[in-house]
Amino acid sequence: MGGWVLTPRPFMPQCLMASLFQNPSQDHADPGDECAALARDLAASVLPGHWDELRGRVSDGATGTPLTPMWEQFFRLLGPGGFDALGARQQQLLQQIHDDGVTYNVHADAAQAVRAWSVDLFPLLIDAAAWKQISAGAAQRAALLNAILADIYTGAQRTLKEGLLPPALVQGHPGYLRAVHGHAPPGNVWLHIAAFDLARGPDGVWRVVNQRVQAPSGLGYLLENRILISRLFPDAFTQLKVQRLAASYRLLMDTLLRLSPGGSGSRVVLLTPGPYSETYFEQVYLARYLGITLAEGSDLTVREDRLYLKTLRGLEPVHVVLRRLDDSFCDPLELRPDSMLGVAGLLQAVRAGHVLVANALGAGFLESPAVQGFLPKLCETLLGEPLKLPSLPTWWCGEPGVCDAPLDDLRSWVIKPVHADCGFEPTVMASLDYGQLPAWRERVHADPARVTLQQYQPLPQVPVWSDDRLAARAAMLRVYALSDGQGGWRVLPGGLVRTAPRGGNTVSMQRGGSSQDAWVITGDAVDDSTLLPPPMRPQDLVNHHRVVTSRAAENLFWLGRYSERAEYSARLARITLRALSGDDDLGPAVRDMVDSWCRQAGLIEPESPSLSDNPHGFERCIVRGLTPGQHAGGIVQNIQALGFAATQVRERLGGDHRQWIASATALELLPAAARRDELQAAQALRGLEQLTEILSAITGAQTDRMTRDDGWRLLSIGRHIERLTLLGEALSLAFRTNAVHTDSGFNLLLALFDSTITYRALYQKRLEIPPLLDLLMLDRENPRALGWVAQTLRARMAKLPGEAADKEALLALAPDPDDWHLPELCTHNQDSHYAWLELTLTQSIEGAWRLSDEISRRYFAHANAPDRTLGGY
Repeated sequence: MGGWVLTPRPFMPQCLMASLFQNPSQDHADPGDECAALARDLAASVLPGHWDELRGRVSDGATGTPLTPMWEQFFRLLGPGGFDALGARQQQLLQQIHDDGVTYNVHADAAQAVRAWSVDLFPLLIDAAAWKQISAGAAQRAALLNAILADIYTGAQRTLKEGLLPPALVQGHPGYLRAVHGHAPPGNVWLHIAAFDLARGPDGVWRVVNQRVQAPSGLGYLLENRILISRLFPDAFTQLKVQRLAASYRLLMDTLLRLSPGGSGSRVVLLTPGPYSETYFEQVYLARYLGITLAEGSDLTVREDRLYLKTLRGLEPVHVVLRRLDDSFCDPLELRPDSMLGVAGLLQAVRAGHVLVANALGAGFLESPAVQGFLPKLCETLLGEPLKLPSLPTWWCGEPGVCDAPLDDLRSWVIKPVHADCGFEPTVMASLDYGQLPAWRERVHADPARVTLQQYQPLPQVPVWSDDRLAARAAMLRVYALSDGQGGWRVLPGGLVRTAPRGGNTVSMQRGGSSQDAWVITGDAVDDSTLLPPPMRPQDLVNHHRVVTSRAAENLFWLGRYSERAEYSARLARITLRALSGDDDLGPAVRDMVDSWCRQAGLIEPESPSLSDNPHGFERCIVRGLTPGQHAGGIVQNIQALGFAATQVRERLGGDHRQWIASATALELLPAAARRDELQAAQALRGLEQLTEILSAITGAQTDRMTRDDGWRLLSIGRHIERLTLLGEALSLAFRTNAVHTDSGFNLLLALFDSTITYRALYQKRLEIPPLLDLLMLDRENPRALGWVAQTLRARMAKLPGEAADKEALLALAPDPDDWHLPELCTHNQDSHYAWLELTLTQSIEGAWRLSDEISRRYFAHANAPDRTLGGY
């Protein structure tokens, strides 16, 4: 009877079961303590010489040593399942990233340009003492950089005259903007957001590696990381007293509105480079969180030194621009003339005092690593105090003799360009072979003014959960200082942690790095501020509407048009290939009709052989057109254009909608084997059938899953304009070629209108013109009938914003099916020429094209907008 009989409990954590086997007398031990002990045993060793964040000391490569108290507490609070549940939490994390559509655009990887955002399961924990040092140092640095900008652009330029900063580093830097000289931003606040990349050295001291002051990125990803990770570890987040973030974002918005020339009711926009920006997701996310409008440069226009947002409801004044564009791209008129991202005249609107740009333009030279070496003296001179947060030792080689000693021991340094135009990337000398060092020494001696030397420091190693085990990765912490507009600074309590790939010592999201949340442990009360607005009253909702920018509306308009065009061309290609592979003799009239249909839809090139002269060659041309790059028109081009339009309005489309469009653009219509062998219509038909299914899903998403706002109405209008012109041209060609008077031509026309079943249900096999025209022209219950299309088009247009007289003018361009009458449409002469039908179709098609042009002019380009702007200006 002296032994134990151990019956495993259902769902018992393995870490607890292991401890019971090892020491049966402790079967009532706290599971949290057991998980903390297991973490200590399982934690990976850290490379010697790196700071070990998990153990709070410089590493000697040993394992099994104690963890810091806050990390011990974190592992005690893992919650139900302990380590055994981490795999499931990792899957939850990945699923949530997928569901939220969190992405990062990797321009260096053509094979996977859009990559899912990578975030580790564990956060970085920062204790109160360390954060106090970081916070005070970052706030001081932000104040110092702001003072430097004020002195350079609007002050006495003491920094240059006294040699505190070499003029070559300022006025010789492309980030120095002479166009800004003499202009002081509101409140003399040059920097609303300053970001600093920090690394803890082997001595445990946090040091600044880089500073970002033009358009710092990361605030959106930081927020997304916090939401993701705090939900996975709710007990740890609460009991460790992690400081919250909302108050900092609130301060940012309050400061912008306080300093805005438009006052508290100002419109604020976030200026984005667009969907191809590597951090586009976070820009969309941040704009939504802050409750401001996301705008590209093409969404904005300057009129009479004032900035406006182009919307479907007119030009609306903009008073604040929170930008994510680097300085030189912001105004092609005065800065970089080849920029397609900025707003022409923005600088003039800024100088006129009508708009606040955050951060102010002109700070680019402060991002040069060479500036770091001059900050200690600058801080003592301008702020009267020593620099609290040190930089890594940094030397600008443009000063005579300064870099001679470092060059003798080059492997201890990182060579960085003074600015982006210097022609080389930052290079860690320790990563090179000794034989490569002489060439770098020669390069530095040849052009020292372009070179900065920054001392190499092993990055701290943070714990990560990788491959179901505790591992360690090199990491860097980015923190953000935010201005309060009155001379004070608040450092957001947390940050964006970027981690290096396994075995690396360089952090780069572009090169496969990951990220972490940063938890600041506070001994004080946790700030429970929120950015959620107060509850809305019924009267607040009376005129509430979602702003639809003209750019978004235009892309939705073309999304609708290309969706319809792709669907039509895919249906036509299927009908044609089936007809050509059938046993029926189409006859000359039908061949002429099908030939004209295919050329009009761009399925074949103009110089391709005609269907009448070379049916086999015609078929080969259609099949060949399903291969990307074969010719400019056709199905492939329509799908690509559809995909492009969708990327421009990604934030307005649901996840399924985006996925279907991605599937369409990725679909290989013609297998590679078919391209090498004889081009086979059967293989092409299979690809077209797959595409048709996908396009049907896209149509369903647009019809049933999008809010019926002004943007959706433009999408629907685009679809119906396209359907009206395509089907109208097809019907006209069927009568002009007289193919409609043949059985095969009649049936092909019904198939193209997707109305075969309806016609047979109503009229059986009576192939007669009056019932055909009634169904395809006048039937208001058939969504393919031109009458239904025109009626729906007019109904959508009637609900667009604008003055009644303007909408009446637009409606006058749209065909009115109430003016169509079957007896007149069926009137024909002895040569079977349906003159009234031809006239009606021609007028409808031309009216649709004029309507498209007028919509573009009024709602997208605002060509007549100066007399009808909104907002009191």
